[in-house]
Amino acid sequence: MKKPAHRVALVAFPGIRAFDVSVITEVWGDDRTDRGAPAFDLRRVAADPAAPVPMRGGMALLPDRTLAWLSRADLIIVPGLDDHLTPAPAPVLDALRRAHARGTTLAALCGGAFTLAQAGLLDGRRAITHWNLVDLLRAHHPRVTVVPDALFIEDDNIWTAAGTAAGIDLCLHLVRRSHGAEAAATIARSMVTAPFRTGTQAQFIEHPTPRSDRDTDTLAAVREHALRHLHEPLTVADLAARAGMSARSFARHFTAETGATPLRWLLDQRIAAAQKLLERTDLPMPEVARRAGFGSEVTMRQHFASRLATSPRAYRAAFNAPSDPHASATASTTDSVSGASSPIAR
Repeated sequence: MKKPAHRVALVAFPGIRAFDVSVITEVWGDDRTDRGAPAFDLRRVAADPAAPVPMRGGMALLPDRTLAWLSRADLIIVPGLDDHLTPAPAPVLDALRRAHARGTTLAALCGGAFTLAQAGLLDGRRAITHWNLVDLLRAHHPRVTVVPDALFIEDDNIWTAAGTAAGIDLCLHLVRRSHGAEAAATIARSMVTAPFRTGTQAQFIEHPTPRSDRDTDTLAAVREHALRHLHEPLTVADLAARAGMSARSFARHFTAETGATPLRWLLDQRIAAAQKLLERTDLPMPEVARRAGFGSEVTMRQHFASRLATSPRAYRAAFNAPSDPHASATASTTDSVSGASSPIAR
């Protein structure tokens, strides 16, 4: 049976950022079902659907639904703002409150967190915005627990993202969360962007220019090596030796560049590799764990529980849909994490 299209609402009102509107439209507004992506029904909702919504640069957005359509949405996205203190129309704030009370997933990109805060939806909850706006959000909405260095964060089914490109990260994560890693990867490939980035926005905060690009080039080569050898028992000492650094120096440089410790980064890659194998193949769980570098099914299960709040078997049941009965055999030779580029590197 054909699944109904996932209904996504873009909330529009004067002052929203054209970039965020473009990101939302690119992720959910393009039909990629011929490439295996799920079907989406993206609607632009506004208090007055007959009035174009002005945006900076002489652009305007034409709404196609009233705010009443939010009651049908599976996901509601609030774009960021050109002026981060722009007051949202009262009907928009009321509609967002009602949507959250119904249990609908809400997400805000960059300064869109200010809109959710105006609605009181972030009071007593954790949220993030662009690193340069953290203090402003704290000052104007002191009841919000502002997390300074995440790329995106969730609290009580409300998602917020850091600035600009982190909005892409959150949008792809929301696709991954509802439809699986392969669906997110398909969209990411068409956008020519990474399916996900690890780390925090600490890596993007302004710092003095590094004295040399040598360390950056070296660490990039080490990460590429790790992606091609995820099935091996890699250690920080192994990676540091490959970079020609002490373990302590390597960990410091690695974290500064990626926003994640080497062990955290490795775990992220292994979880993503396991997700792809679970989606694309029918390989036994111990073999999935081995290829993804977890060593044992028990270890893989523990990490899935702590990071994804699910089990590998439940994840496979939700997202595995081989296109033919030979998918497992084919994937076992062509999609192996060992001896080929990592699923995450593609």
